[in-house]
Amino acid sequence: MRIGPSLMMATRQTLAMTPQLQQAIKLLQFSHLELATFIQQELEKNPLLSEGAAEDAPISEPTSVLEAPTDTADALAAAAPALAEADDRWTREHADRGGDAAASTVGRREGAPDALDFVAGRPRSLAVHVLEQINLLFASADDRRIALKLAEGLDEVGYCRLEVADVAEAAAASPAAVEAVWARLRQIEPAGLFARTVAECLGAQLAERDRLDPAMKALLDNLALVAAGELGQLRRRCGVDDEDLRDMLAELRTLDPRPGHAFDFEPIQPVAPDLYLQPAKDPDTGEDGWFIELNTDALPKVLVDRNYHATLMKGARAKTDRAFVAERFQSANWLVKTLEQRATTILKVAREIVRQQDAFFRHGVSALKPLVLRDIAVATELHESTVSRVTSNKYIATPRGIFELKYFFTSSLPARTPGVVVSSESVRSRIRLLVGGESAHQPLSDDRLVDLLKGEGIEIARRTVAKYRESMRIPSSAERRRLGRLGMGRSVPSALPSAALASHALSGQAD
Repeated sequence: MRIGPSLMMATRQTLAMTPQLQQAIKLLQFSHLELATFIQQELEKNPLLSEGAAEDAPISEPTSVLEAPTDTADALAAAAPALAEADDRWTREHADRGGDAAASTVGRREGAPDALDFVAGRPRSLAVHVLEQINLLFASADDRRIALKLAEGLDEVGYCRLEVADVAEAAAASPAAVEAVWARLRQIEPAGLFARTVAECLGAQLAERDRLDPAMKALLDNLALVAAGELGQLRRRCGVDDEDLRDMLAELRTLDPRPGHAFDFEPIQPVAPDLYLQPAKDPDTGEDGWFIELNTDALPKVLVDRNYHATLMKGARAKTDRAFVAERFQSANWLVKTLEQRATTILKVAREIVRQQDAFFRHGVSALKPLVLRDIAVATELHESTVSRVTSNKYIATPRGIFELKYFFTSSLPARTPGVVVSSESVRSRIRLLVGGESAHQPLSDDRLVDLLKGEGIEIARRTVAKYRESMRIPSSAERRRLGRLGMGRSVPSALPSAALASHALSGQAD
């Protein structure tokens, strides 16, 4: 046996993460805003890159799940009847999650689809209503930017619970400017929108009626006593007798503590979608399907200036100069190719998501299928990490609103039928509807919700129901029963926090 140093040769494979490969992975994960910032930086440091026109954007032609026509105008014309029919159907299904959404139209190319065009039942959308009013109220771009930041904070009942300092930092404005814009937003009808608290909401409505006198102000300052039924303390603090207090409480009950519920709700997302989805028919089979295309306005438009490259190479005498131009040329070509691959990959993944979640787009959240990253990865022959990056911060505008691609991935719960599963999101939607239709004096307990869901074929544990209910900010049945005894309506809105009973003591009107 030989003992001592020796030389050996072996072959092995390793993955080298070059800087360009690392950058390509980052580009795949970027939102279109982050990508635009990155492209601007590249344009500044690479003289061989230039901004292209809209028609020069990579992968600008539409693609269809059912191989719809490749001409955009023809495809949109063919989809118009189906879209109108779908809009009518989806409007009738307003009780489901399929609400309305809106997106900013800033930077939209002429003739391009508007995100608002993909929303059914547009007049009933809180998002559309607020964005239209913002456009009317604010002429200044700075004020409008602040207003949009505040609008992003609207919840389902129409409250905005953001902090002035946070909005000021996000909008690059002063706290005084934020307060001024917020005050103007509270002028939007119906009265009470953009309030921070229940008391502020009700106060706005009383002020509109010219009924916000000192006694009423004192009553609003002591809503916790209203919730607790402490009438004696209320009389003393408001400085009124029993009859006046009864009248004041009666008037309070005529107010609407949830002004946002006059509209359908979907969170306001002032972002441009990365993709558009519309109903379409297959031109060969006539089968109903979906027409999906990239939003070229959200794509960077960069070109390699080959003429300038040729000019620089002719004028470059030194070896270092020629090496620099060659490196910049290679970098520019790589960037354009990577952007094209990014667009192709996003479209590929989105097409498969639409195919697998077809029932959701037709029937709403109750038909949302359980879906995990691996399902899409296998179907598209991509790695799960790639699918994860593609679906992060990417939005699709559909007739049901604007959704992040991540939204369509949900966990599953077993059903009583063997081999059948339901998505957790559809179960949340069902719980929300059951609570919304309950009796004010006999609210549904978590155990009763379990029984009702099992009666519908959904196997679910009580702790899971409680977890879903709390995630939707629905108070417990005991808390809802207390509100019912106070005559404050049927239920508490799912979007309101349930930590303090007094803060939503008057928020239990009918859904």
